Amino acid sequence: MLNLPRTIEWINGKVRLINQLELPHKLEYIETDDWLRLVETIRKMEIRGAPAIGVAAAFSMALAAQRIKARALNEALNELAKCAEVIKATRPTAVNLAWAVDRVLTAARTATSLDELKEKTLEAALKVQQMDEEANRKIGELGEKLIDDGDTVMTVCNAGSLATSYYGTATAPIYLAHERGKRVSVIALETRPYLQGARLTAWELSRAGINVKVITDNAIGIVLQKHHIDLIITGADRITRKGYVANKVGTYPLALLAKEHSVPFYVAAPTSTFDLSIETGEEIPIEERPSDEVVYIFGRRITPEGVEAIYYAFDVTPPKLISGIITEKGIIYPPYEKSIRHLFSV
Repeated sequence: MLNLPRTIEWINGKVRLINQLELPHKLEYIETDDWLRLVETIRKMEIRGAPAIGVAAAFSMALAAQRIKARALNEALNELAKCAEVIKATRPTAVNLAWAVDRVLTAARTATSLDELKEKTLEAALKVQQMDEEANRKIGELGEKLIDDGDTVMTVCNAGSLATSYYGTATAPIYLAHERGKRVSVIALETRPYLQGARLTAWELSRAGINVKVITDNAIGIVLQKHHIDLIITGADRITRKGYVANKVGTYPLALLAKEHSVPFYVAAPTSTFDLSIETGEEIPIEERPSDEVVYIFGRRITPEGVEAIYYAFDVTPPKLISGIITEKGIIYPPYEKSIRHLFSV
């Protein structure tokens, strides 16, 4: 077991989650039984990371079901469906969110009474959390084999335990390697503008006893020239059926430089992150977030008044730059259209 707190939990009819905006300076929890407050945590990025917001979205559905005032089952289902649309609109790029909401809504539609509707939504939400943790552990077990004793791994943003219910995706192989006695060092990109690498990845890796150093996002090239990097592992927010990967902005240039320097570039993601309805990166909705998140740091403006920012929250890495994708069902390799099709047929 990691020396890390759980990112999000259902406790006695309430949801408790780590407020990630307060890290690394303060470990603060948000606890609520209000589904709209939980939705706000997703929107404000108090909780973030594709699998984690999927769990939060599922719990939002469960909380919404508990508060439904309708007296007829069909009215309750209609009300819950409207809640589902509100939740889905919070963060458009991460497919896990919509996947989790739809899974809970499907379970609700099998109910034969209002009481059963509430039970089934909660059961489905708890199942989403359980599946996430189990998938992450399996990703760790498979990906750990890619890491040798003494290796240095580079990662971007935070695809760690904080980005999931537990273990993480990109960090799961690192944690498992460390657990099994391998000496592993990590270089984490700071990842502007919210500094998820510097604030979150560095916080959890150091807490777990893993040697970690932070670099600026624009130092990738010089670090790959001057330091020996054995492996790069990133997370993902959406993967198309042809293997295009949307992840935190900065992942695409990292993959380009990895190719130039012959460093293996792996993506770690559960199968819930795959969107088989689309083929290419152009079809992935890329979230644009407010300029203020770039031009202000911790409440202080860093650009002149009147100068705003272009802030794409994600970019898309083409499959030709990806060495392999680590899933809970196995590691898949190019050609991705064929290997992804096979992944979902077994």
